[in-house]
Amino acid sequence: MDDLLDRPTTENAPAPVTTEPPTPGLGAELRGSSFDFLTQPGTDLAAKAQAFHAWAQHRTQHGVFPYGKRLGGRPGATAELTLLDGQRHAGLNFSSQEYLSLARHPQVCAAALMAMDRYGVHSAGSTALAGNVEETTALEAELGEHLRMPEVLLFPTGWAAGFGAIKGLVRETDHVIIDQLAHNCLHEGAKAATPHIHLHRHLDVNHVERLLQRVRRRDPHNGILVVTEGCFSMDADAPDLARLQALARAHGALLLADVAHDLGSLGASGGGQLELQGLLGQVDLVMGSFSKTFASNGGFVACHDRAIKEYLRFYAAPNTFSNALSPVQVAVVRACLRLVRSDEGAARRDRLMQAILALRSALGTHGIEVLGQPSPIVPVMLGPDALARVACREMGAAGLLANLVEYPAVSLNSARLRMQVMADHTPALCATAAHIVADALAKARGMTGLQ
Repeated sequence: MDDLLDRPTTENAPAPVTTEPPTPGLGAELRGSSFDFLTQPGTDLAAKAQAFHAWAQHRTQHGVFPYGKRLGGRPGATAELTLLDGQRHAGLNFSSQEYLSLARHPQVCAAALMAMDRYGVHSAGSTALAGNVEETTALEAELGEHLRMPEVLLFPTGWAAGFGAIKGLVRETDHVIIDQLAHNCLHEGAKAATPHIHLHRHLDVNHVERLLQRVRRRDPHNGILVVTEGCFSMDADAPDLARLQALARAHGALLLADVAHDLGSLGASGGGQLELQGLLGQVDLVMGSFSKTFASNGGFVACHDRAIKEYLRFYAAPNTFSNALSPVQVAVVRACLRLVRSDEGAARRDRLMQAILALRSALGTHGIEVLGQPSPIVPVMLGPDALARVACREMGAAGLLANLVEYPAVSLNSARLRMQVMADHTPALCATAAHIVADALAKARGMTGLQ
């Protein structure tokens, strides 16, 4: 991967990966990927969509297209999901990002009802105009206190926050140095902002240092934004944030850390990787999402400079040109944040970690590879995409609801489950889930001949 360092700045995208030749005996539903339908030439735009839809329908008919599911009730430790073909699967739910199990908490529901009674359900404007309610300012202050960063700006979604933070700050002459596995919203924001994008090898801080040195040597006049995550969503690993921040400051750059998956759910007080690494209040820019731990859509960008906050309010298009979070969403996040910071929140994090460790241990007992470090995301390696599709179908039939991740979201034939653990999962439920995974994998290997 050294070419990531030596590649000219105009060629920063990873080299295209072609699909391997079809394995004999595997049907069309087990071949190909969604990437195939991004690259087809042709003048008929609709034809591209139709080709993808036909492929997806074929997979659906064979029970190996586990996307677009519908939830039949609350996203609890057990749930019922309806697949696109109408089949209903009920069982252990490891497919919802509800890490502290707060979606039905009485205090959260009561806060939603009170906000609806006072404000109604609609913000009716962007934050740049008249979309904020009084509780918005309170939430920004409370979140800023939790992060030890005095300035916070809310966004309608976490994706919008990541995209908007980069597109709002970075201009076309500036540079973005970004982890190659960073979230889609961060890469899309970088591509929209500047042609000067420099990918660095995943978690390789030495590579970041060399890129910073190279960019500063070649361009001493423009800005640099270094972009990473607190907990990477497909591998459950974390960078050395302290060293990244020190390198950024040494080269006149800013560091942006995405804490969507760890804020609230990790750390003694719910400060996530920033707390675990002793860096609360010490990173230049922090963005995150409320959809993982705080029971709501929405996102935020936090910083130390009021000027940056106000600049983003007017230059981050997803904020300027989108309606603000609804009063109900703001109230829900405030209630969740109070719980996160309470003794109850600490107890829920303890239960969550017990479940995480139990699941990782049980999977290991079955000889199944698990990536990363303990976090609410448990990436379970399945291997070849075709094998993973069949295994996922068998898991659903056996009563395990978990999300399949396949190429191009991850490397070709490095398919995995992204099992998402909640505080309401017990060690016993985790052991049962691991048994179902192992059994489904064994069945899938027998059906496909793949290992």
